[in-house]
Amino acid sequence: MGLVRTAAVRDGGAALPHGFWAAVRVWLEKPQVANRRLCGAAIEAEGTVSLGEGGEASRPFAAVWGGGSGGGQEGRAASAGAVELGRLWREVRGQLSAGHGYLPPPLTPWGGPGRRSELRAVLRTLLPRGRSVGPPAPPTKELAVEDVDTGTVTFLPLEENSEGKYQIKKCNIYQIQLTHIKDEEWSVSIVAPFPEEWFSDGIAYPKLAWLGNELLSRLAKWSVEQKPSEFKSTLSLISVAKYSKVYQGLKEKYREMVKVWPEVTDPEKFVYEDVAIAAYLLILWEEERKEKGLTKKQSFVDLGCGNGLLVHILNNEGHSGRGIDVRRRKIWDMYGQETHLEESTIMPGDSHLFPDTDWLIGNHSDELTPWIPVIAARSSYSCCYFVLPCCFFDFHGKYSRRQSKKTQYREYLDFVAQVGFVCGFHVEEDCLRIPSTKRVCLIGKNRTYPSTERALIDKKITQYINNRQTCAVVTCDRRVGFNHKDHSDGVCKEADSELPENETDAAGTIWMPGFQPREKVEQIRNCASLPRDFVDDVVLNVANLLLNATPQKSCSNIHGGNMNTWNQGESLSLKEVAEHLNKETLKRLKSEYGGLQTLLKNNHQVFEVLNGRVHIRDWRKEKPSTKTKPEVKRRLSAEAFKTRLCWFFIHHPDGCSLPSESCPYAHGTEELRQSQIIKKKKYIQ
Repeated sequence: MGLVRTAAVRDGGAALPHGFWAAVRVWLEKPQVANRRLCGAAIEAEGTVSLGEGGEASRPFAAVWGGGSGGGQEGRAASAGAVELGRLWREVRGQLSAGHGYLPPPLTPWGGPGRRSELRAVLRTLLPRGRSVGPPAPPTKELAVEDVDTGTVTFLPLEENSEGKYQIKKCNIYQIQLTHIKDEEWSVSIVAPFPEEWFSDGIAYPKLAWLGNELLSRLAKWSVEQKPSEFKSTLSLISVAKYSKVYQGLKEKYREMVKVWPEVTDPEKFVYEDVAIAAYLLILWEEERKEKGLTKKQSFVDLGCGNGLLVHILNNEGHSGRGIDVRRRKIWDMYGQETHLEESTIMPGDSHLFPDTDWLIGNHSDELTPWIPVIAARSSYSCCYFVLPCCFFDFHGKYSRRQSKKTQYREYLDFVAQVGFVCGFHVEEDCLRIPSTKRVCLIGKNRTYPSTERALIDKKITQYINNRQTCAVVTCDRRVGFNHKDHSDGVCKEADSELPENETDAAGTIWMPGFQPREKVEQIRNCASLPRDFVDDVVLNVANLLLNATPQKSCSNIHGGNMNTWNQGESLSLKEVAEHLNKETLKRLKSEYGGLQTLLKNNHQVFEVLNGRVHIRDWRKEKPSTKTKPEVKRRLSAEAFKTRLCWFFIHHPDGCSLPSESCPYAHGTEELRQSQIIKKKKYIQ
């Protein structure tokens, strides 16, 4: 009667039982991927524990007690963790059935005849997400006990009493079991011995139905589909507990920025992404101060700072620094004089070094990304860097792939890491918790060489950059480097003579004359700047193509009791659509980022693009969002209602599939409302 649920698993790839333990590890270390009300888990200690009377934890396997970065004290912390884990294990075992460490039925008991007398114990703290209303929920501790022989992991919830000792919260004990049935057939089960007494707090302990449905299905899937990730675990270099606390504090402090965001970019994404990056850096720098015995907070320069919010937050949190970007943003005026932002073009060279700066930051810095480790290495022996690569750039232009066995993202990360290694850094990789697909950061904070070898490392940097240049740039490689006098006998006099006089005089300060910085005026190439007549013609041509394709799909449409059929048209692949457009149209679209697909997605009133296929959008099938929209998005939706004409009302042979009162677009000019959004944008500018 304690069985919550069982999921059948078919293992055709010999993944089990190892895949099961990998899945359990995901649930132990990253519970937030299943339970969205958690922000993570801190592994406080882990090690082998004995089923015998002693109950000591084996020292070599004990992790750092406290779940943080231990630095030089890691060995002592690990030893202390082993002692504490052994003490906790003895206390916990004594509280189980009959005081002899027996598990209550129907849980599978530990050990048994002919089996090993050791188990593996993991003490973790579940960290809840911050709540928008009320105080944050307290963290919850659990002792997870893995028994490889029986294929079980038992979760023992712990509560601390007034004497500082932990008591098992027996009503919330549960066990995950792996059972081999025969051949490729396995099962994964969740069992709770006291289901009637189960207490759900809605955060660390959801309802048993959630364990049996959501968690069990994920564990079953992970067990046979577990693939080694290309990337490190999220927040692997810092304490998740500290990050959660700092992040929630910053999020609360800067949440008003979402309401007053003047840029056209999504405020929620950019505000909370920069808040998350700032939280990460603050903890990373705090740990660095502890490791190096520093008291003064680190200084920084953010190269390619964009909207400048990250600089604003770090300045407010006590770190002196500035941001530099080729283009000023409207939001800069909102920050005040305490936030230091500069509009300037950065050319990698002697004139853009930062010898008095502790850290260089490259947050989606694009063309500057591979140069940041170089600039840090040449600025000073103590200068460190943090880069979050996004778009793929080499030293001289767009990055060209060299390996097909890796994803382009993984290959580019390896390239930027290699630059750091060449520059003499111990390069560390981590994965941030931000709303972005590009969330892997690279950190260089320690050197691999003594300060006396800086000149030697600099020559290696120069050689490495030269070797990566394209043929057009290699002809001028004599001027690439730090000590340019050593390269005065190059073979590139003709190229020098072609340079304007002012550039020739300054050539000694530029490491790569072929470097192309971002343009001061950003070109809009997302099909938004195309002439309206051109876009309307393409939309009408594609729509007619879909509507006239055979066989046609019709859908019942009931208006006022009359039964009509509304032509949905056919779906065609993007390739098939492109084949029906003329060459001039395709050529024009090709010059825009995303091309035809972007134009069709921009016209989402008419089209739906799914998995590379284009469909006519049927607005009757649009489901209202189950999530409550943020205030900003609700306001924008209300302001946009009936401010544009309905394309279907004008162009579709059957008219609009919705009645006028239900359609968000105007059925005729008499329904048109004046847009409030346009007025707002003009006012902001």
